[in-house]
Amino acid sequence: MAIQALASVDGAISPTDEATIPLPDDGLYRGDGVFEVIRLYGGHPFALTEHLDRLDRSAAAIEMAVERVPLEAEIDALLERLGDADGQLRLVITRGGRRLVLAEELPPHDPTLTLATVTYAPSVVLTGVKSLSYGANMQATRIAKGRGADEAVLVRPDGIVLEAPTSTVFWASAEGPLRTPAISTGILESITRSKVIAELHVEEGEFELDDLLGAHEVFLASTTREVQGVSAIDGRPIQAPGPRTREAEEGFARRLDAETRASAAP
Repeated sequence: MAIQALASVDGAISPTDEATIPLPDDGLYRGDGVFEVIRLYGGHPFALTEHLDRLDRSAAAIEMAVERVPLEAEIDALLERLGDADGQLRLVITRGGRRLVLAEELPPHDPTLTLATVTYAPSVVLTGVKSLSYGANMQATRIAKGRGADEAVLVRPDGIVLEAPTSTVFWASAEGPLRTPAISTGILESITRSKVIAELHVEEGEFELDDLLGAHEVFLASTTREVQGVSAIDGRPIQAPGPRTREAEEGFARRLDAETRASAAP
């Protein structure tokens, strides 16, 4: 079932292209605010509580308050209008105090994609914050596309692998365990990442770029991608999707099924 493009602005629901927010608002002027994107499966938001908890943490880190009770009521009202649609919810809280809940189609993702490494220095004051200040992430994607790749993989100036602009990266050698950067490297605490780690043996740590470039298999994980194989990094071909990627897909599917059934139980 196709999703309707609807927006709730402080509880007022309208078609997205008719929605407005009052100005001035530093959410628009300065990218000052927080957001979440939540996958909808048959009209049901996956890991909603975890996303709302992370929204709270992000807001607290930049000294904003989230009015959670009205926000949850506005989410429920929009979901009731949507019915059994597949898609995504975008939640935005602006510095001006606006609460936005938007129903969106999922972005298209091919079975595999290619990556280019882009040097990136995380902002210490925004580490772990899913803020509206995503300009650097989007520029990294544009740089990667300018080099002929589909997406970037961010690497600290000291050569430590971080993440993709909107995804977590996992990789493995032919015999070794799955690896992914630790949260302490300066990456976002991805909810999809946590689901994969809960199902599989994954080694977390600070890993040099050479370790990633020498990997036998690589994949990304995120809310909208779920698990997506990587077929090349910096032009070097990689098997994709390989057995470890399939294993991660199956592990995420198990977690999705278990948590969906648990949330539907009376």
